[in-house]
Amino acid sequence: MLTTLRSRASSGATAVRVLAGSGIVRPYSPRVLAGVLGTLRAWGTGPAGGFATVALREPDRPAIVDELGTLTYGELHRRANALARGLADLGVEAGDAVALMCRNHRGFVETSIAAARLGADLLYLNTAFAGPQLVEVLEREKPRVVVHDEEFTGLLAGADSGRRVLGWVDSAAEDLGEVPSLERLIDAHDGTDLDPPGRHSRIVILTSGTTGTPKGAPRKEPGVEAAISLLSRMPLRFGWRTHIAAPLFHTWGFAHFALAMLLGSTMVLRRRFDPEEALRVVEAERCESLVVIPVMLQRILDLPEDVLRRHPLPTLKVVAASGSALPGDLALDWMNHFGDHLYNIYGSTEVAYASIATPADLRAAPSSAGQPPWGTRVRIYDEQGRPVPADTSGRIFVANTILFEGYTGGGNKDMIDGLMATGDVGRFGTDGRLYVEGRDDEMIVSGGENVFPQEVEDCLARHDAVLEVAAVGVDDEQFGKRLRAFVVVKDGREVTEDDLKDWVRQNLARFKVPREVLLLDELPRNATGKVLKRELAQREE
Repeated sequence: MLTTLRSRASSGATAVRVLAGSGIVRPYSPRVLAGVLGTLRAWGTGPAGGFATVALREPDRPAIVDELGTLTYGELHRRANALARGLADLGVEAGDAVALMCRNHRGFVETSIAAARLGADLLYLNTAFAGPQLVEVLEREKPRVVVHDEEFTGLLAGADSGRRVLGWVDSAAEDLGEVPSLERLIDAHDGTDLDPPGRHSRIVILTSGTTGTPKGAPRKEPGVEAAISLLSRMPLRFGWRTHIAAPLFHTWGFAHFALAMLLGSTMVLRRRFDPEEALRVVEAERCESLVVIPVMLQRILDLPEDVLRRHPLPTLKVVAASGSALPGDLALDWMNHFGDHLYNIYGSTEVAYASIATPADLRAAPSSAGQPPWGTRVRIYDEQGRPVPADTSGRIFVANTILFEGYTGGGNKDMIDGLMATGDVGRFGTDGRLYVEGRDDEMIVSGGENVFPQEVEDCLARHDAVLEVAAVGVDDEQFGKRLRAFVVVKDGREVTEDDLKDWVRQNLARFKVPREVLLLDELPRNATGKVLKRELAQREE
């Protein structure tokens, strides 16, 4: 009992320290504090209530900077109220779903807040989905309204799903016909406060679909515990300007959208990622943080050296990466060039976050996923569901406050002792850090030995001629299974298949040498930067 009380006291002290250190705990007048507490009671801690509290606390603080200009939190609040009334006129009610297929711009943020203020669920669609994937997802989820950028009109043509609203418009207004735009709905409605709905909205983020049909992974609105957890190992601060380059529909982009509700961040958004433009935006907007997926770091570092020298990023204090493993020595390459401010977050769509590697972790062990943050438990279990000792591989399971609730189409992830499977295999090293070895469904048995593609991918990525690499399992007469590697070579470099096989042979065991190494112009990726390995597996030699 005494141990439990001490643990709770220590946990509470950590939470207070994190909230104070990040600047979230700030002096406000009694009137403002009363308004904040009343808003959270009425609207909850999701987009509906969270952004309303920032408008109460800091109405003149810039909320969004995108290609259309700047919106303050006060303006965002009023525009979201007006849009909520517009969506209600289109038939959206509490319990309905509103789907978004939008790039990173104000329309994504405004729609998310507006739908939540109606008690509608938010379904985030991947902007890289193919037509058949979209049709299948929309038929399964049945949203009342689909808000999409005009560029996706053709993709959505075959889907039978609710009313349409244009989130970003490229055509002249008179060419839109009967399809309303977000701006038209906002202009036509009142921006005063609404009455709270009878339910809080859910967030439905889709799995990446790299190995099959994307699944809907709903979760309840985020609470302050999730923010404390991330902030306990990643030193973001109140009022920072953050360039969210990662897609907002992705778990990691959405996490920083959610953090803005507490941190009062200025979200600097661009619809498309370009490596040199990202550097320019961070400098021009004086951003203190940059939110990316790992392939974005690769593409930045692949810029010519003179371009990199022109952009030292003097204001940048945190680069927050997540979405896939950091290949090879990418972490060290980034920090050697830009400084020790890289944080890599390991997790999944279903569990959100599991562990965070700080710059110190990445310096000491570049391949590690760091350690679990505050309020998060990570355990490694064998196939029989038994905990394994340190430095022993097994299935990774996680418990935190925002595990998903089960797929919208049915089914769930395996659970043991209240912890959820991530779908990955890994181990805790003797240094206390988590090491993720690969997807549990990607492991192959080659010559009687377990082989994970990630180890071979990391090895090839360290070759100075290799830009990107992916590997998949294929049949082999001698070993039963071998890996086939797909490599993208850096511009101006020449390397042969035999050169790359010899490189692996020099660094790894013989049975880990790929059966073939195929050179490609680019790897197939989705909008979150994940390699579409199912497409690679279907390729002919």
